[in-house]
Amino acid sequence: MNPNTGQPEKKVILNDEYFGEGITILNNKVYQLTWEQKTGFVYDLETFEKIKEFKYGNEGWGLTSDGTHLIMSDGSNTLSFLDTTSLSTVKKMNVTYQGVAVSSLNELEYVDGYIWANIYQKDQIAKIDATNGEIKGFLDLSDLTYRTKLLNPDADVLNGIAWHAATKSFIVTGKLWPQMYVLKLTEKAAN
Repeated sequence: MNPNTGQPEKKVILNDEYFGEGITILNNKVYQLTWEQKTGFVYDLETFEKIKEFKYGNEGWGLTSDGTHLIMSDGSNTLSFLDTTSLSTVKKMNVTYQGVAVSSLNELEYVDGYIWANIYQKDQIAKIDATNGEIKGFLDLSDLTYRTKLLNPDADVLNGIAWHAATKSFIVTGKLWPQMYVLKLTEKAAN
C-alpha cells in the first residue's frame, strides 16, 4: 500500500462467497484466512499468485506467525499452531488470564515471544505468553476508541493491530475508524 495515498499497489480480490479475515507473511508467502468458510489461501509474496488453498475446522479470525508455525485464532480462547507445509494443526493452546479462559481472540501479532491479541468487541489488546497461553496484561485502548468516535460517530470496534518492527510500534485501527494510530510502548508496557 502506498502510505501517502492509502491505495494498494497489489491486491487479491476474493470471490463473493468468502469473507477475508486474518492474514500474515512467512517464508515469502502470504497466508490468509476466511471467516465462516473454513478455507485459507496461500499466495506468493511477490506476485500475489495463489499457490494453494487449505481447509480448517473452525472459523478463521486472526493469523500470525512465530517464524516457524502459523498461529490462528477462531474466536474462542484456543490458539492453533499450524505446520506451514501441511497446514495442519500441530498444537493447540488455551488462553487464560489468572486461570480464567479469555475468548474472542481476534487479530493477532507475534512479537518477541508474546502473542498480542485484540479482544473482539472490547477496547483491549491482550499480551499472551506464547509458551503457555497465559495473559501477562492488557493494553486498555478505551480512551483511543472514545476519541475515534468523536471523529466519526459511526466508528465501531477496535479491530486491527499490526506490528511495525522497524519502529517497534503497533499500528491499530478498527471498523469504520477514519484513521490508524501508532502506539509506541514504554518498557513497562512491553514487559
